[in-house]
Amino acid sequence: MSQSSAAPVVERIDAKNRYEILVDGTRAGLTAYRDRDDQRIFYHTEVDDAFAGQGLASQLVQQALTDVRASGKRIVPVCPYVAKFLNKHEEFADITDPVTPEVLRWLDTELG
Repeated sequence: MSQSSAAPVVERIDAKNRYEILVDGTRAGLTAYRDRDDQRIFYHTEVDDAFAGQGLASQLVQQALTDVRASGKRIVPVCPYVAKFLNKHEEFADITDPVTPEVLRWLDTELG
């Protein structure tokens, strides 16, 4: 594998309610969300096995949360990975809301 590969790119794909991280144009992972009023509820993050161990999930979530801030929304970390990330990155604490039973019920209904 060549060392000159481009840096991973994170894109928000509104039509699919997710952010994707691309490595050389290949989707390596995603973090999925649903918007509820001013809250962006993250409920699932995954990185393809072929790309594991490269720190991509962290880059993906970092850029997704930065985008949430830029959008003026708030973060609700239903996804365990996002929750763990937020524990280590207190710079997002001011825009993070707790996961409540109400949020979980709403998400269940949304995801059907």
